[in-house]
Amino acid sequence: MEFTNIVYEKKDGLAKIVLNRPDVLNALDPKTLEEMYEAVEDIENDISVRVAVITATGRAFCTGADLTGIATIPPDKPRDYFLRLWNKVFSAVENMSVPVIAAVNGMAYAGGLELVMVCDLAIASEEAKLSDQHANRGLVPGGGASQRLPRLIGVRKAKELLYTGDRISPAEAERLGLINKVVTADKLEEATNELAQKLLAKSPMALKAVKKLVNRGMEGSLDSGLEMEMLAMTAHGTTEDFEEGVKSFLEGRPPAFPGR
Repeated sequence: MEFTNIVYEKKDGLAKIVLNRPDVLNALDPKTLEEMYEAVEDIENDISVRVAVITATGRAFCTGADLTGIATIPPDKPRDYFLRLWNKVFSAVENMSVPVIAAVNGMAYAGGLELVMVCDLAIASEEAKLSDQHANRGLVPGGGASQRLPRLIGVRKAKELLYTGDRISPAEAERLGLINKVVTADKLEEATNELAQKLLAKSPMALKAVKKLVNRGMEGSLDSGLEMEMLAMTAHGTTEDFEEGVKSFLEGRPPAFPGR
């Protein structure tokens, strides 16, 4: 696969999608979204991949939609083509069967903040800046901020950030639960790799099941979520990973999980 707007790498079970348009602060245009979707599909079709990372080059993680890039949409496309493409890609990231880590190297504004939200975990550089910003330009979120942000940090604080467009520091984002960990800029890659390696050592089938349970459970009641969990555990009990986990415990050795 050849890409022009992203860098896509795979090695030893880890896939990395790197936004690579630093000249426009990694703003997302249709071509970038299409390349991201192709990379996500490749990850889903490659059973050797167990963890994915999304990051960027330059001083920005992502500053949202490339409004100038919208002009490149062919006239024969539906009026809402860009918005539907955006949501298709972000939903694909959110629903990947493997854990996805956002390594936030710089500015994450508007759609960039929405990209952080669809990842499972996030590590940010101390130099990162985070803000919804849609309200600052008379815009309405179109990539899920109005729905995902309240679920992540609570309704009242989410409304404050959505209404005001205020920037928050990485430390504040960590306190709110929007970011898992903040590190110095020179330690971002190291910290991301450490977390990825920790996840790579876990059962990929268990992580896949847990991810699905958490994502779907947030959409329903506690009772329905507990029922889903029971059914998932019953199904997981028939997998190779379950068998290896029990066997390794009884034999007093680290598990060697076969794959997803």
